[in-house]
Amino acid sequence: MAQTDGARGHMEIQDQKDTFHGFLLTSVWGGTLVVQAIALLTLAFAIGTGWWAGWIAFVVIGIVAGFLFRLSSVYWAAQVAMWVLLGLGGLIVPALTSVMG
Repeated sequence: MAQTDGARGHMEIQDQKDTFHGFLLTSVWGGTLVVQAIALLTLAFAIGTGWWAGWIAFVVIGIVAGFLFRLSSVYWAAQVAMWVLLGLGGLIVPALTSVMG
């Protein structure tokens, strides 16, 4: 029979809890980004409603996910950075294509 140092069921599991919490947060972030990207690309290119309709869907999905899962300020900073970059891309790319052709 194996020897145990502690009583049964009293193992310290804080490291496992932290790891699982990190895994869940990573899954939420990754899943949200996948859904946002699919919505953006579908609306902008597949359906043809335009970049700004896809951008609005991207922003709305990010806001809903952030509030639904009560995500941290790091999530909000990353979302705002993506919103700004995609918005700038939506302004710069059409300007460059009109200059080029």
